[in-house]
Amino acid sequence: MKKINVITLGCSKNIVDSEHLMAQLAAAGYTLSFNSDSTDAKVVVINTCGFIGDAKQESINTILEAVAAKQEGLIEQLFVIGCLSERYADELREEIPEVDQYFGVKDWADIVATLGGKYSTALETERVLTTPLHYAYLKISEGCNWLCGYCAIPLIRGKHISVPMEQILDEAQKLAEQGVKELMVIAQDTTYYGIDLYGRRCLAELLQKLCRIEGIEWIRLHYAYPAAFPEDVIEVMAREPKICKYLDIPFQHISDNMLSAMKRRHTKAEAIELISRLRKQIPDIALRTTLLVGYPNESAEDMAELEAFVKEVRFERLGVFPYSEEEGTHSATMLTDDVPEEEKQRRAERIMLIQEQIALENNLSRVGRTMQAIVDRREGDFYVARSQYDSPEVDQEILIPVEKRQLRRGCFYEVLITDAEGYDLYGEVIGAWSKKGRK
Repeated sequence: MKKINVITLGCSKNIVDSEHLMAQLAAAGYTLSFNSDSTDAKVVVINTCGFIGDAKQESINTILEAVAAKQEGLIEQLFVIGCLSERYADELREEIPEVDQYFGVKDWADIVATLGGKYSTALETERVLTTPLHYAYLKISEGCNWLCGYCAIPLIRGKHISVPMEQILDEAQKLAEQGVKELMVIAQDTTYYGIDLYGRRCLAELLQKLCRIEGIEWIRLHYAYPAAFPEDVIEVMAREPKICKYLDIPFQHISDNMLSAMKRRHTKAEAIELISRLRKQIPDIALRTTLLVGYPNESAEDMAELEAFVKEVRFERLGVFPYSEEEGTHSATMLTDDVPEEEKQRRAERIMLIQEQIALENNLSRVGRTMQAIVDRREGDFYVARSQYDSPEVDQEILIPVEKRQLRRGCFYEVLITDAEGYDLYGEVIGAWSKKGRK
């Protein structure tokens, strides 16, 4: 049997791309492994990230490690795909010629053909899951039209293109039939879904239809752009029990000065009004956001305004990134990267210090409450589970002592929260969860 090892770097959108590619390769007769250091596969495909400096460096390091393995005779063929090779193909061919071939983000038919198969449109909704079998990412569109000043995604992935709704629903149905219980709906901007195909935003309609799929118990919404947030999406989230009370909505900054410089399409007042509306209509919602500090011309006043915003809003989940200049973007072309790297790091650390205290206080407020949770895995003396307020890989977890009870991965339980830390909860199972109540 032919064997191939697919290594995926970067975001959840890359995970979906790799899983679709693996379905095509399986049909071509390959035995598949993924992200493996111990496989005896002689063919390696690396799906790269080219978004920010650290991610690009990780991709390059991974390629160089595979090149070294090829030179030692451990692998025979090495192919590189994805965002880094889409953006820097010529430079990569010159600097790392040991790679057999480079492909971009849309060259799926060429990749499959090069590996001896034939790309089949009949397999476009098929995937080989690389996540735990009880959850999966569901990508509903590609690219982005917003053209934020710092972001290279439109340069890499192009303009927004929605996946036809019937194709998404077919894919989700197949995932449910494989045992998937939780869907993470993803895109560069999920709220923009449908405009190019149907002339209107159709995310609410799509969510309602996903809720009708038997076997899917949780639907989680990621990467929602704040500007012109659809009111009908809020209504569906409030009404549908399968939709997690969770929203990933990257605000990036709050100072109007910075929002304008970043070419965001909303103001501070509009952001605060949206947060107020979400929390009023969806009680107990967990809001996750991402912030960007150290952007060109970010002043002490801008930073103070951002810190005050974080303290006031008290996001349940928050990540912060120091600005890194990406060639070809508006900020790289038109602005000067004038904040020293050390200062960028200090600003990021200041935000996270504020958030650590907020996270601890939020968690302590959950002690004594009963929460529905899904078990992801076992680690040492604990089962690791999540509530509806937490997405895998990026958010906190609930740790349940192993000796208390034997639990099954991918199953839901009612968990009493007994203790809390800054970014973890501790609990004990008081019953299995079902739609009809505790068992």
